[in-house]
Amino acid sequence: MDNRKSSRRIFLENLTVGAGAVVLSSSIAQKLFAAPGRFHPGIDPSGQHFQGGHPSGPFVSDKKFVPVMLTPYAENGKIDFDALSRLIDLYLSAGAKGFFANCLSSEMYSLSPEERLALAKHTVKHVNGRVSVVATGSFGETLEEKAEFTKKMYHTGVNGVILITSHLAAKEESDDTLFRNFEKISSLTDNIPLGLYECPSPYKRIILPGLFKSLLDTNRLIYYKDTSIDFAIVKAKLDLIKGNRIEFYDAHTPNAMYSLQAGAKGMSAIAGNFYPEMFAWMCNNATNPDKLEEVKWVQSELTRADTIISEGYSLSAKYFLQKRGFRIRSSSRVNPGVLTARQKLALDNVYTSFLGWCERLSIKPAI
Repeated sequence: MDNRKSSRRIFLENLTVGAGAVVLSSSIAQKLFAAPGRFHPGIDPSGQHFQGGHPSGPFVSDKKFVPVMLTPYAENGKIDFDALSRLIDLYLSAGAKGFFANCLSSEMYSLSPEERLALAKHTVKHVNGRVSVVATGSFGETLEEKAEFTKKMYHTGVNGVILITSHLAAKEESDDTLFRNFEKISSLTDNIPLGLYECPSPYKRIILPGLFKSLLDTNRLIYYKDTSIDFAIVKAKLDLIKGNRIEFYDAHTPNAMYSLQAGAKGMSAIAGNFYPEMFAWMCNNATNPDKLEEVKWVQSELTRADTIISEGYSLSAKYFLQKRGFRIRSSSRVNPGVLTARQKLALDNVYTSFLGWCERLSIKPAI
C-alpha cells in the first residue's frame, strides 16, 4: 500500500478517536532548535538534564514568548528597516525567545511578495542566530505556487516556514481536503520544517484535535500557533503533543496561564506588541510553584486589558509603543485611519497600569 493510502487511513481513524501520542522526527525539527543560546525542554543552560522543565536548584522555565512582529513604515510608505531593527532589539531586551515575522500583525496580506521575503530576511540577519525565526510562506493561488513561495521563504534563513490553515482548504471544503492539501505541499517542499497558524484571515480555520493528530502523524510539524480561544480545544491538542518537540503557542491572552501550565511551549499574542516584558515574565513564571499567586494576578490584569488594546490594532500597538518612548510612525496599510481620543485615553490608562505591573513585579521596562 502506498504512503498516501496509509496516511489517509490514519487521518480518517484520527477523526474518530482524536487521541494518541506521536514523536516528531529529530531530523526535520533540528533546524528550528539549532539557534545558539537556547536550551531544550529538560535541559538547563549548562546542559544538565532535570525533571519537570527545571533543575533541582533555582527555577528555570523553558517557555518562550514569541512576538508576532509589527511592520514599521517610513514616511514614504515603505518598510522602515531601521525601525524594524530597533523593534527587534526591544523585543529581545524585553525577553523574547523567538520571532514570528511576516504574520497577520506584520500586515502580510498588504505586503508584496518581495516585501514579505525582505522582512523575513532582515529579521534573520539582525537576530543573527540569537533566537529562532519563523515566517509565513503559504502564498499563491495553487498548491504548487504555495509550495514554491514556502521554499523561497525558507531560503531567507528562517528556521521554519508557517502555513496558514485557511490557505489549505476553502471554507466549504472538508478536513479531508485540508489534510490532502497539506500532504501535497509537504511533498513539494522537501524537508523544510513546517508549522501551522490558525490565522483569522482570509477566514479562521480552527483545527480540531482529530485532524491535529493526523497532521502530527505526518512528522512535518515543528511549530503551531493556536487561535481557537476555547481552552477545552487547546487542552485536547496539548494532550496530543506531550513528549514531542513540536512548539505549541497560544495566541489568546486570556488563555496564557492555563495554556502554559497545561504544556504549551509559549505565548504569541498581539498584546506582546504592547508590553512584551509581561509575556516574557508570564512565560518564565507560569509554571513556577513559588509564583502562583503573582501569576494569577498578572493573568487577571492581562485579561482585563486585552479588549482595550485590541481595538484599533495595529495602530493601537504603535501608539502604545510611542507612549513608551519608542520611535515608530502610527501608520498602517490595513487601517489607514487614526485612533479616536477615547481610544487613546483608554490606552493611556493601560500604560499607567503597565507601569504599576512592572513596579509590583520589580520588572525594569525595556524602554
